[in-house]
Amino acid sequence: MRAASFLLSAAVAVASVQGAIVPQRRATVCNGHAELCDRSYGNVTYFGSHDSFAFSEDPFALARDQEIDIPSQLGLGVRLLQAQAHVHDNVLHFCHTSCALFDGGTVEAYLNKVNDFLKANPNEVLTLIFTNPEGASLPDLWDPPFQASGIADLAYVPPHLPMKQSEWPTLGDMISSGKRVVVFLDAGADTDRSVPYILPEFQMVWETPFSVTDDKFPCSVDRISAPLSTEDHMYMINHSLNKDILGTGIIVSDPIDAKTTNGVPSILANAAGCEGFAAGRAPNFVLLDFVNIGDGLTAVTQLNGLA
Repeated sequence: MRAASFLLSAAVAVASVQGAIVPQRRATVCNGHAELCDRSYGNVTYFGSHDSFAFSEDPFALARDQEIDIPSQLGLGVRLLQAQAHVHDNVLHFCHTSCALFDGGTVEAYLNKVNDFLKANPNEVLTLIFTNPEGASLPDLWDPPFQASGIADLAYVPPHLPMKQSEWPTLGDMISSGKRVVVFLDAGADTDRSVPYILPEFQMVWETPFSVTDDKFPCSVDRISAPLSTEDHMYMINHSLNKDILGTGIIVSDPIDAKTTNGVPSILANAAGCEGFAAGRAPNFVLLDFVNIGDGLTAVTQLNGLA
């Protein structure tokens, strides 16, 4: 009995020593590039999908902003998913303006697909930027689908808020820690901190105007919150072109010109026009309609200095 007890104690001691001296596994490739592992999350440009849930192959589905589904978008290299939420039958859905116009299904079903990708791709850092136009409750409606899908377990919680652009950890550190999903909400998280991993977007990320109809994409700071300076924020360019239907004021996304809009020259010109607001830095997020058309990933790779 004493011998067995001694062996057990020795085994525990060895395991403890091993646990103390074995370093945490470090990612060597992050978001597809070894060069990004030592780069701060706040110093990387991410390929983004606008209204990512609103996908359809039907060219007559005017409310669509994408042609391919979530797994396909992620497979293309999209690392920012944007979506708009509405309460439908007391459950949170991703819908375009209203669920009667385009219902993309429940937030939980959407996040399950995202989690499937993350489990299969452990060296990827992903950003989620969601809008909350109806002020849905964070603990009652937002947190449950994140918990049920498993995304909450992967979500990064900053040590303090707001975080300056320069204060974020590296992609390698995020991947090694297992906290490699950053969740921003445009409204609600600034006043309700009951769900710590859901972060107030505009305190840390400013955006250019959306619903743009000018293909020159003139840059301006459209939405931002205190206390950080503009230069201390990360920022997102809304690089999606819209068309006004017959001068009615009703605008829809423009798939016809998407190849040009999502081309490298157009994206780089937009980014260059915004650098003056960000101490010369490239945008953190490039948000596109129809991500499968054009060369969005190529442009983002160039903005990261990797091409």
